[in-house]
Amino acid sequence: QVQLVESGGGLVQAGGSLRLSCAASGRTFSRYTMGWFRQAPGKEREFVAAISWSDGSTYYSDSVKGRFTISRDNAKNTVYLQMSRLKPEETAVYYCAATPSSSWKAKYDYWGQGTQVTVSS
Repeated sequence: QVQLVESGGGLVQAGGSLRLSCAASGRTFSRYTMGWFRQAPGKEREFVAAISWSDGSTYYSDSVKGRFTISRDNAKNTVYLQMSRLKPEETAVYYCAATPSSSWKAKYDYWGQGTQVTVSS
């Protein structure tokens, strides 16, 4: 069982930066691939980024590639999402998720409650 708690959301101007954090409970955090997803009002949840537990490989959606960076600190049981050059259309609730698979495409079994990111124009 893994419990996830996101933090770091808030209001930022377009072009600005934010860093989201996701703290995980459990002793086996290092054996979970971690992902970030987001859901804007009236839209489906979409994949943003993931980091594999097996080799630390990272994956990004095309829309955030080059602007967002996912990282993890296994000693702190925390995964981060550094977001830069944010756009108003990226206003959404951002969710952290975990899967025991080494593949970022696998089904994510655990989800956090989400953190709101609002980007003003």
